Amino acid sequence: MGERARGVVLYACAGLILAGGGVWWVRAAPRSILDPRIAQWQQSAERMLPDTDNQQTAGTVALAAGVEQEVLADGGDGPLVVSVVCVGGAGSAMRISLSEAGDSGRGLDCAGDQAPFQFKVTAPDQLRMNVTVTETGPVVFRYALVPAAD
Repeated sequence: MGERARGVVLYACAGLILAGGGVWWVRAAPRSILDPRIAQWQQSAERMLPDTDNQQTAGTVALAAGVEQEVLADGGDGPLVVSVVCVGGAGSAMRISLSEAGDSGRGLDCAGDQAPFQFKVTAPDQLRMNVTVTETGPVVFRYALVPAAD
């Protein structure tokens, strides 16, 4: 085999490896399952727990079924009133807790229009909320932190 033929074979093999790697990369990408109800649920959560002038921070997170996620929020100085709400389909629920060990947390029903759940905390720098969604999901979780009145 001549020099030219070996070069053609080498470049052809490199091209096949590159093409195979590209196909593998595209097929191995995580699938994004978009639930068309998420946008509607986000609007509902923002309606149920709207932004206010005196809030310190707020956030909205869409979570899949069976997910456990830590949500961090700037705590600031002094006591805070934390308001949380979740919105989801029939039978959807979640649990929120403030510590990993020993705190069973609070369960929230996410189906239908629920009143926001509120509790008072003092967080030095960051408030860590552990959010666990049941196997019936997805859900939209919204929180707001407001300085507590003395």
